[in-house]
Amino acid sequence: MKAAAAALALAAGLGATASLAQDITVAVVPKVAVPFFDDCNTGAAEAAKELGVKYQWVVPANTQGSTQVKIIEDLMARHVDGIAISVNEPKSVEGIIKQATDAGIKVLTFDSDSANSGRSMYIGTINKQAGVTMGNAMAEALGGKGEVAIVTGQLGASNLNERIDGVKEALQAYPDIKIVATEGTEDDLARAVSVTEALLRGHPNLAGIFGISQVGGPAVAKVLAQQEFADKKGKLKVYAFDDLPDTIKGVKEGFINGIMVQRPVTMGKLAVEHLVAQIKGEETDPKDIDTGVTVVTADNLGSYTK
Repeated sequence: MKAAAAALALAAGLGATASLAQDITVAVVPKVAVPFFDDCNTGAAEAAKELGVKYQWVVPANTQGSTQVKIIEDLMARHVDGIAISVNEPKSVEGIIKQATDAGIKVLTFDSDSANSGRSMYIGTINKQAGVTMGNAMAEALGGKGEVAIVTGQLGASNLNERIDGVKEALQAYPDIKIVATEGTEDDLARAVSVTEALLRGHPNLAGIFGISQVGGPAVAKVLAQQEFADKKGKLKVYAFDDLPDTIKGVKEGFINGIMVQRPVTMGKLAVEHLVAQIKGEETDPKDIDTGVTVVTADNLGSYTK
């Protein structure tokens, strides 16, 4: 009888735990609808399913900071328990994130931070170091000299600007490498193609392009495949971020020299796991997490792991 009672008590306890998990709702907010964040969604959704919590994936219609502010306001009104956000404009969300945390909602950032917002932690690439790695790779490919251009995404995005800072830091050791342009694309592929075409026409001696956001690599590959710029294939050194299918294809076809590959599935998974732990009170002193980066070239294209 005692054993049966104990079993019933255990079952009741497990049922209460399951019920508690089902009562938790977490929301994940990417910067915009692009394939990189599809990978984040995959990791986050899997973690939510494993933990038995309710999950919302809320994609902004554009990269304006005000759009993410409105999303957080809406999530607060829906009384979610936790929010993970990849921030487009760090300053714009500081106030609303503080309001959310004051209301008892756990908020963390992933991929792109808002360090002064009062968020509990950041999960993602240490972007400045990734930029240093990228800058050194380019410098080696160029033999330490030449004109280079930077093609980025949203000009206000902290993660992208940290990568650019890292590139510039690395290039300080190479005085014969000159950055002749830095162009934004709003992470729009068509715009990135136009920007790249204009760069190649406006700077005939351009020796290298940094694709700082995920549209950079595919855009350069598309441009170099055009007849007008066919003579630049192999001569123009190109380093990009993220292993999207078009970027990998660009490496295989010789348009892109190397990719800085992040770990978006891991970012999404850890974001949900840490939100739930904080909501449950199991994690009270969270620390930032570096999810790392892998430099992928034609040599290791078939062997790297995400």
